[in-house]
Amino acid sequence: MRIVSEHYRQSESEDPDAPAESIDRAARLAAHLRELAAAEDEQGGRPTLMVLAFEGWNDAGGAASAAVRTLAQAMGAEVVGKITDEEYYDFQFSRPKVVRSQGHREIVWPSTTILRAAPTTGEFDVLFVHGVEPSFRWQAYTAELLTRAAEHQVSAVLLVGALLADVPHTRPIPASFSSENEDLQELLDIDAPTYEGPVGIVGVLAHTAFQAGIPAVSLWAAVPHYVGQAPSPKAQLALIRRLEELLGHPLPTQEIAEDAEAWERGVDELAQEDEEIGDYVKRLEEATDTTNLPEASGEAIAEEFERYLRRRKPPE
Repeated sequence: MRIVSEHYRQSESEDPDAPAESIDRAARLAAHLRELAAAEDEQGGRPTLMVLAFEGWNDAGGAASAAVRTLAQAMGAEVVGKITDEEYYDFQFSRPKVVRSQGHREIVWPSTTILRAAPTTGEFDVLFVHGVEPSFRWQAYTAELLTRAAEHQVSAVLLVGALLADVPHTRPIPASFSSENEDLQELLDIDAPTYEGPVGIVGVLAHTAFQAGIPAVSLWAAVPHYVGQAPSPKAQLALIRRLEELLGHPLPTQEIAEDAEAWERGVDELAQEDEEIGDYVKRLEEATDTTNLPEASGEAIAEEFERYLRRRKPPE
C-alpha cells in the first residue's frame, strides 16, 4: 500500500501526534477503559488491549507484523488460539510454506495466531493477533476476530499497519495514531483518520470495531517507497516506540536500533551508487525539512529521556 500525503511528511522523533505538553497516553487510556467497564457494571481490574497486525497489503517492509511479533515475544505471550479456516485464503496468492521441524518437513498453512500476555509492568494485559491478510470472506473473518475479542474480554483494539510513502530513509520514520472515536481523539490528543480509498483488513477491522462500539486506535508507519521491501527495521523501531508509549510497557530496542542503523547505512550506499536515487532522496529531504520542526526539539529530547528512564533497571 502506498499513500503520498503531506500528513506523512512529519518525522517520528518530532512526534506528529505529540501535544504541547507531554501526556501519559497509557495511563489515560487505561483509566478511560476502566470507567467504561464500571459504567457497564463490569468488573474493573486491568483492561485487556487487543493488538493486531497482518502480513500483506497493510504491512510495507514487513514492519507492522515484525513489530507485533517482537512485542509479543518481549512480553512472553503464549498462544491461546488460532484461526485456520481455509475458506479465508487463496493459496495461489498466500501460499503455504514447507519448513523443517525437528528433522521433519512440514507444511505451514496461512492462518491467524492469537496470543495472550499478562506483563507485570504496564497498564494492560495484551491479546496479540498476527496472521496473513485473508483473501476471502472479510466480513465473516472480522466477525470471528471480534467474537474472539469478546471471549477474552477485550476492552479496546489497536490496529498496526505500515504503508509506502514519499519519505526519505535519512529522516526519522513517521508513525502516527488515529481513531474514529471522538472520545479517544480528545483523550489521547490524536487525529481522526482522513484517508479515503481502497483499504486492507486493518482498515476494515478498525472501522468495524468502531461501529460495534469497541474503542479502536490505529497506528501507521510510513516506509520509504524506494526501499519498501522487507525487512524495514527503522520503521519497525518507530512502531515499537509508539506501542511502548501506548501500552506503558518498556521494551528492549537496542538490537532493533542497531539493525535500523545498519539498514540506513546500506541504503545510503545504494543512494551513493545510483545518482538518480541519490538526487531523489535529496529532494525528499528538502521537502521534509521544510515541513518539519528542528529534529532536536525540546519535546523529542524529553520523550527520549523518558524512554531511557523507563528502561533503566533498579540498582542491584
